[in-house]
Amino acid sequence: MFRFAYPYLIFLLIPVVALFISAYFYQFKKRHALRIGTTASFSRHNSHFYYKVLIPEILILLSAILLVFAIARPQLGNVNRDIKKNGIDIMLALDISGSMQLNDFKPNRLEASKAVARDFVAGRQQDRIGLVVFGGESFLQCPLTTDYDIVEELISDMEIVPQSLDGTAIGLAISNCINRLRDTESKSKVIILLTDGENNAGDIDPMTAASFASDFDIRIYTIGMAGSGGVTQQGFFTQRIPPLNDRLLRSISEETGGRFYRADSEEKLKEVWEEISSLEKTEINARQYMNWDERYYIFVLISLILALLAFIIKYIFWRTA
Repeated sequence: MFRFAYPYLIFLLIPVVALFISAYFYQFKKRHALRIGTTASFSRHNSHFYYKVLIPEILILLSAILLVFAIARPQLGNVNRDIKKNGIDIMLALDISGSMQLNDFKPNRLEASKAVARDFVAGRQQDRIGLVVFGGESFLQCPLTTDYDIVEELISDMEIVPQSLDGTAIGLAISNCINRLRDTESKSKVIILLTDGENNAGDIDPMTAASFASDFDIRIYTIGMAGSGGVTQQGFFTQRIPPLNDRLLRSISEETGGRFYRADSEEKLKEVWEEISSLEKTEINARQYMNWDERYYIFVLISLILALLAFIIKYIFWRTA
């Protein structure tokens, strides 16, 4: 960025240019009056003689203009920015119980949830993300990290839990996430919990876990995949799918200052994750500084060179004076 420290001094160019124009015409009339009495003067007043007179005058004028610019103090600015990013610590708690294989979401609930979760991770910057999965038990898959490729790979590898571990332990999942978040130094701590059922496993009550999360200033966003419910076929056996407990998930979010979302389609599920991503943004504090470097000496140097060149041309080379 370029500027003049005293831009109002640029107006000095008006009298300077006017003075040089007046001086030039005065000198022209003076020479014409003195030399018109001889025929030699006519031969000298040709185009060659005029440019020998005019070029030194132009160089002196340019020299004076540059001196005016130098007086106005030209400066070159460098912008320095001090940017501090405060990342968010986010734990993803994703349901991998048997009901997540229902195909009311395409290709099924689990794959639909994995796709939007990967997109969410890919869109983060400077945030640490961890992963917990749960069925009848809760399992830590990845501690908090900024290695998003690892998190995305682990999400892609998620599979439905074996029948022996089936269930929906929401309270355990929240507690597992709290254990990873409570001692971090981040100013913003978030749990995103996705499930399609109600708490029916584990020995920790979800609301008790939500109360602990609130004590540690951890917000919980709950996402309920509200599919068709009914039954799912596993070989020769059928399993009844419990309905989504909206009231519980809403209470968990309200207890911690988060939000509850109900997603009944792939499009709605994607919109929910995008909204959460927009709500939980990395805080960026930026301060800008401008350093100005003086450049007047360049104009002074060029001005002196032009003045010296005009003197050499006028008094040594062409001797027009």
